[in-house]
Amino acid sequence: MDAVVKKLLRESGQTFAEEAGITLKDQPAALFKLLVLANLLSARISADIAVSAARELFAAGGGTARGMSRLSWQDRVDALGRGHYVRYDESTASRLGETAEIVQDKYKGDLRRLAIESGRDPKKAAELLQEFPGIGPTGVDIFFREAQAIWPWLRPHIDDQVKKGAERLGLPTDAGELAEKVPGKDLARFTAALVRVAHDKKLAEQLKAA
Repeated sequence: MDAVVKKLLRESGQTFAEEAGITLKDQPAALFKLLVLANLLSARISADIAVSAARELFAAGGGTARGMSRLSWQDRVDALGRGHYVRYDESTASRLGETAEIVQDKYKGDLRRLAIESGRDPKKAAELLQEFPGIGPTGVDIFFREAQAIWPWLRPHIDDQVKKGAERLGLPTDAGELAEKVPGKDLARFTAALVRVAHDKKLAEQLKAA
């Protein structure tokens, strides 16, 4: 493993799910939390604020589809406000309520059913994910980057943001070559770190100087 890759994983290799307090497992609550996080991170808002808002929603009881449904719209707005997710709080509160209803109605509260319904085909899974309000191609990338830690059939998920980070560090931008830099189990951490590099030139310079 390259020295820069080792340093990257050591210093910035925390997934966004971990940052939001999600212990990612192939289980209903963890997968729903990841969907919520992907929705929040999709907006034009800082990752730190999105993560903070996710933590507040989960603390308020919105860590499962049923729990999110039980929160009132105002409860969701208030939780988003506590996380300083204020520009999109009202529309996001509505979207998360709709998302919770879809998860319950279509997937019986369990997003593992999405994996089954898609036949574990990434393209089909992407189409299904985009049925949730607020989840477009960006949200799919966010969800897939993190979920590849527990759904190996998504590997390697290397999107444009990951490639931008790799380019800044002088790493290959070909998905296959880049994925070979780390074991499969570390791909989610690796891609999360590269996304941070893509958004932080100073971090890139620090890593290259190592």
